[in-house]
This record gives sequence, C-alpha cells and structure tokens, in this order.
Amino acid sequence: MKKTYKIEVDCANCADKMEKACAATPGVKDASVSFMTLKMKVEFEDGADVDSVMKEVRENCRKVEKDCEVYL
Repeated sequence: MKKTYKIEVDCANCADKMEKACAATPGVKDASVSFMTLKMKVEFEDGADVDSVMKEVRENCRKVEKDCEVYL
C-alpha cells in the first residue's frame, strides 16, 4: 500500500534526512520526500499496521530533524 502525507520541512537537506529516516523504519518498503511539494510518499510492507508505522516514522524523522512535521 502507498500513501502520501503532507510534511513541513525547512530545507532540501532536511528533507533528505527525513527520507532516510522514514525508509529505515520497520514496516516501510520505500519512501520519498519532496521539499518542493512538501509531501512524503510512503510504500508500506505487506501486512504492516500503517498507523503504528507512521507514528514511528514521525518519531524517527524528529530525531534527525527536530523542526519537521509529518501530518498524519
């Protein structure tokens, strides 16, 4: 399953950090973050609990970029 989320991020470098943090989260198959459109596209692994995975993604993104926001 793929979903798109609105994000708030200050720069392209921060977006890159968020993308890597999201992709490294268990339950995420693939992720891309666009600074230009302020969107995060996430592809989940089969059988993943989307809500709990996204909560962990949000936490992981805040660890690498404390000013970011992922709107669930």
